[in-house]
Formats: sequence, C-alpha cells, structure tokens
Amino acid sequence: MERLRIVFMGTPEFAVGILDTIYQHNYDIVGVITAADKPAGRGQQIKYSAVKEYALEKGLRLLQPTNLKDEAFLAELKSLEANLQVVVAFRMLPEAVWKMPKFGTFNLHASLLPQYRGAAPINWAIINGETTTGVTTFFIDDKIDTGAMILKSSLEIGENENAGQLHDRLMDLGKDAVIKTLNLIENGNAETTIQPNDDDIKTAYKLNRENCKIDWTKPGAEIHNLIRGLSPYPAAWCFFKDNGQEWNVKIYETEFMQEVHDKTPGTIIIDKKEIKVATQDGYIKITALQFPGKKKMTSKELLNGMSFSEKAKAV
Repeated sequence: MERLRIVFMGTPEFAVGILDTIYQHNYDIVGVITAADKPAGRGQQIKYSAVKEYALEKGLRLLQPTNLKDEAFLAELKSLEANLQVVVAFRMLPEAVWKMPKFGTFNLHASLLPQYRGAAPINWAIINGETTTGVTTFFIDDKIDTGAMILKSSLEIGENENAGQLHDRLMDLGKDAVIKTLNLIENGNAETTIQPNDDDIKTAYKLNRENCKIDWTKPGAEIHNLIRGLSPYPAAWCFFKDNGQEWNVKIYETEFMQEVHDKTPGTIIIDKKEIKVATQDGYIKITALQFPGKKKMTSKELLNGMSFSEKAKAV
C-alpha cells in the first residue's frame, strides 16, 4: 500500500470542511491550491478565500495561481510530488493538472450525479423541489462533472429546508464520502461507474440576478422553493412598489398557504403584522426579508416602522 501524498484544491467554506477532515485523519497534505486574493465589499479590502484562511492557520503549503496552465505553476505543482489530487468547489482544471498525479484527481460534487452537474447543485435541487440529494466522488476528466463515479451517498431534503441548512448537512456527508474514497484509492479498491447520459439530466446552472428574481405569477410552491433554495445566499429578490416608491427587496424565509382567492398575483396584503403576497393558487407569507440599506429582519419588525397601502404590489 503506497502512502497518499495529497494536493487539495478548493475555495469556499464547503471545501474547508472537507480539507479539515482530511487533515484530522492525518493524511499527508503536501499542498493546497485556492483562488487568488481579490478585493471585496465597499472598501474593496483584499479578501482571502475560506480555504486560504484554513491553510494558513494549519501551516500548509499554499499555491494561488491565476493561470492553471502557467509553466511556472505546473513546475511548482509537479515539485510537490503528489500522487493524488482532491478537488472540492474549485474550478475546471486543464488536462496537464488533473492528469499529473499517479492516482489521478477526484472531485467531490454536492449532488447525485449525473443530476445537477454545474456550479450550484445545492440551490437547484431545492429550487426544483427535489426530496432527495447527496454527494458523489468521481475522477475528473476533460468535461464538467462527467467523470467516472467512485461512490455516492444520499440524504432526504427537509420540506422547508433552505440551501444553507442543506449545505451544512451535505458537507458532513461529503466528509465521510471523501474519507471512504481516500481509503478505497489507498488500498487499490476504487471501482468506478461511467455516468449515464440520460435525456432527463437536470443542470445546476450558475446563479445570476435574473434566475434569482421571483415571478409572482408562478404557483406558490415553486416560489417558496425558489426562496428557500436561495437562502441565505444569494437570496431571492423582487421589487415592492407602493405610492410611487420602489424597493429592491431580498426575501429569505416564507410559508406557502394554498388557498382559492380573487387577488391578482403580486398583491401585498398586510394582516396582523404579517406580510402576505398573493400567488395564482394561494399566498406566500413572508417571515424574513431585507429592505435596501437595512439589516435582515422579520416582517413584524419591518412593519413596526413601515406601512403599505392597499395598492402595494410585489413585482
């Protein structure tokens, strides 16, 4: 049995949980690769990735290439003499990188592949109303999330679970999946399954301003799923309009109440310190939201300092 020498690649908090598990299991981590530092926020302060913060804390060798095909980076990567690379929430790798180690490069993806290949699998599973999801480890090839699968592990999605809550549970599931995968590779027992290419494969598209906007003419269950699938980040949004004013509002928590009514979808109803918005088949009760320049708050807190007319609309 050859001892694993691992290079880990990742950027966000999800990746940190996996990196920490590998570290805690005393695997030999010879290098960590993460995104280059970039300015963020109003003050454009330089922000480190979550993985960089962890690597610095643990004293791990850190590389932050801007170009993964750069000859100097490839030479430095080769000098680490890794025999396996583990990728979690990073970016597409060139062949020169993923083919480099003896045992290859495997990725942990937060879906049950081949479903939800792409950038935002946790969000889209909830947005599309799935009741089951999971994680998959697979060997990277020249396309995105299409490589031969090593193992899968699944869990049920709670009826009102949001993306943040599911993220944390999938990270825990992923920790176990990665350690099992490392054990299989280390012992020469990693058997793979080629991914099927079915017609009904759903894609986890990158989130943008347009696909995060609420369409109040859709069925209430779809709207509720969109909101919880984007909570707490990046958050579903819409405009509230009233008395010639318009606010760009983020909505974080809702309940869907199915009910027959004659209100136009998007009509805002204020009832006993509660905000409800009419949909085609009921009402979305908003329990947590954020107005421009204000902190996230409950509807009751908002209504303590703000009122709406009977003509108020969500669009």
